[in-house]
Amino acid sequence: MASTTMSAYMWILLSIYAAVILFFVIRGARKTSSIADYAVGNLGFPSWVVGLSLAASMTSAATFIINPGFIALYGMSGVLSFGVVFPLAALISLIVFTKGYAKYGQSVKATTMAQWIGKRYNSDSYKLFFGVIALLLITFIVLINVGITQVISKSLNVEPFYVLLGITVFVFGYMMFGGANSMVYTNTIQAIIMFIVALILVGSGYEYFSNGLSGLLNDLSAIDPQLAKPTNASSFLFRDYFEIIFCQIVIGIAVVCQPHIITKSLLLKDQSKINSYLFSGIVFMLVFFSVVIVGLYARMSFPDLSVNGVSLKMDEIVPTYVVQTFSVGVGLVIVVGLISAGLSTLESLIQSLSITITSDILKPILKERMPENTIIVNKLVVVVLAVVSFLFSWAQIKNPNVSVAIFAQNGVYAYFGAAFVPVLFGTFFKTVSTRAVFIASIVSLVVHFGIYYGRITPYMQEPVNNPGVSAAIGIVISLCVGLIINKIDSRTNG
Repeated sequence: MASTTMSAYMWILLSIYAAVILFFVIRGARKTSSIADYAVGNLGFPSWVVGLSLAASMTSAATFIINPGFIALYGMSGVLSFGVVFPLAALISLIVFTKGYAKYGQSVKATTMAQWIGKRYNSDSYKLFFGVIALLLITFIVLINVGITQVISKSLNVEPFYVLLGITVFVFGYMMFGGANSMVYTNTIQAIIMFIVALILVGSGYEYFSNGLSGLLNDLSAIDPQLAKPTNASSFLFRDYFEIIFCQIVIGIAVVCQPHIITKSLLLKDQSKINSYLFSGIVFMLVFFSVVIVGLYARMSFPDLSVNGVSLKMDEIVPTYVVQTFSVGVGLVIVVGLISAGLSTLESLIQSLSITITSDILKPILKERMPENTIIVNKLVVVVLAVVSFLFSWAQIKNPNVSVAIFAQNGVYAYFGAAFVPVLFGTFFKTVSTRAVFIASIVSLVVHFGIYYGRITPYMQEPVNNPGVSAAIGIVISLCVGLIINKIDSRTNG
């Protein structure tokens, strides 16, 4: 529970924060007159600003709130997985993919991932397929909703239901109007706040390193020997190096194949600025990814993961650590930073998903019955997304399966697993069989969900299982299938 003083100041600070966001939303909305403007903007943003928008979008409430909770539970094995292997794989992949994707995306005037794929492979059915499976990204919206709700609820001492309702009405409300033009402004502000907060959070546990890393490991081992080991047999995410290294490398490479990440480069009007865009984004992301270490500090603060005799749910650990550890002034700044971490990605997801539903699902289905002014349809889509995400989010707050992260990972991993082969082949191969990539996408989905829900492999025998394992296997098998079929088709057609 936050102090009365902190709660009072938090109300004031949130009001100011909301007012600033609305200012930039209104400013951006004035320049938004079409669905294309909403999707990729029509303003010439500096490349470093778009890079900060990328950093804010790619690192979300999962990075700042949810993943440190896993590390509080499972220790150094989680730091190795989420703090070292995954970031390195993701950032290298981002560099490799971005340049080719942006070049082709500009040439075909694509505004969504589904459009990029549809035009690259000259297939309306493949485009519609990706529009439909993009609905899986609603699970990521749910994760962010839950993370932000827990932070605000703890800092205001308000019931989560009312906080979630307020977040839904406010964020989805302003995202009906602003789109990409306003999102880049708000993301930039959020990224700067997140950067400051990340430094404060990482530095908050300096005393735990007074005897060096070995001293920290000894302290963790005193709580639970498993916490100090590079693998944690008692976890369901970090049991061995296959989960920690192999699966996280595969997931990290494929994770950039999400519409709110890879399409960010399409906001650049001058592709010669791609290097400065990537540089500014990556510098900030390196700091953001380091925040997961806060999970260790939280475990040292709450060795038995309880406060005043009340056990903490995993998604509550970091918000509770912030409220219990910092002074009112610093705590306020950190809470705003955690909220920014969530809102930055939430805005990007709402924007990219609503555009996908409007342009890539409804338009081809309704055809001539589609209203001429699609921006109005897009606003209605945002309203429907708000209602659906609210219902799922409240269900996850009331009855989480360990963490909302498992729910989100299942959906998000499925999406970018299906997208990996078509984006890879479409970016780096000159001639590609549409049949090969389409089948590869389907194989990835079938293998991922088949292994996870069919409880196939020894990794799927726990009450709660690791979606990273099933997704990684699905991605690797789909890549092999795609390569084989593409080779056969190229010989047949050659």
